Amino acid sequence: MAGVMKLACLVLACMIVAGPITANAALTCGTVNSNVAPCIGYITQGGTLPGACCTGVSKLNSMARTTPDRQQACRCLETAARALGPNLNAGRAAGIPKACGVSVPFPISTNTNCNNVK
Repeated sequence: MAGVMKLACLVLACMIVAGPITANAALTCGTVNSNVAPCIGYITQGGTLPGACCTGVSKLNSMARTTPDRQQACRCLETAARALGPNLNAGRAAGIPKACGVSVPFPISTNTNCNNVK
């Protein structure tokens, strides 16, 4: 239960911090976070990749059609990944798009330069 509360606080913090960044993008961090929230347990603890995670990743990918939206999604994912701190398993996070059969135009990493995403 504590993990769920931490996740809820993380999502809320990301929404507050990244809100002003979304000026040119229709996609918000709230939308990004809600779509990838089902992936958090897998990223931090492993186990079986939930179907809801793949559904969210696929939906998010289809929503990010413009360059500003893709860059915003990248920034939101980067912020959320950093907020997980030592609980983040970067390899699992990076492998989610492939495991879900979704082609994402940028690597899922805390080191991605989101300004270069097209």
